Amino acid sequence: MSTDVVRVGISELGVVKSLQTIRTAGLGSCVGIVIYDEERKIGGLAHIMLPDSSLTKGVIQNKAKYADTAIPVLLEKIYAEGGKKASLRAKIAGGAQMFQFSSKSDLTRIGPRNVEAVKDVLKKHHIMIVSEDVGGNKGRTIEFSPLTCKLAIRTVNEGTKEI
Repeated sequence: MSTDVVRVGISELGVVKSLQTIRTAGLGSCVGIVIYDEERKIGGLAHIMLPDSSLTKGVIQNKAKYADTAIPVLLEKIYAEGGKKASLRAKIAGGAQMFQFSSKSDLTRIGPRNVEAVKDVLKKHHIMIVSEDVGGNKGRTIEFSPLTCKLAIRTVNEGTKEI
């Protein structure tokens, strides 16, 4: 089985093939987006921190940080590795509400806003989300294998499950 694990940090993204796996930790309000081509055994993962790059003043230093800019970059990398648009599917995890605020302001709803933004961008690119594990109030670590197309999700104090 696979021994080569590619690690993706916060506001980073990467692509793996066949026997590799790709992992990210620290998904609290952040969302991990996995886009994969099952037939070609290619998978990419982006660990996005914020929903929308328009909040940035000026030049975007890191496109992987935002849902609206990370997903197009991830798609380009998957296509460069041989992925085909018609075959792409997605799985998402994260978007927890890590802290309870007395205010119901949209600014305090980072996790839910990240999930909404990811879903909107994937829909614009006509990529179907086949499964998700989002929301709640606990952190997650995820690992994806393009060989099996399974996303393992380890949730704090809840163990591991696959989707």
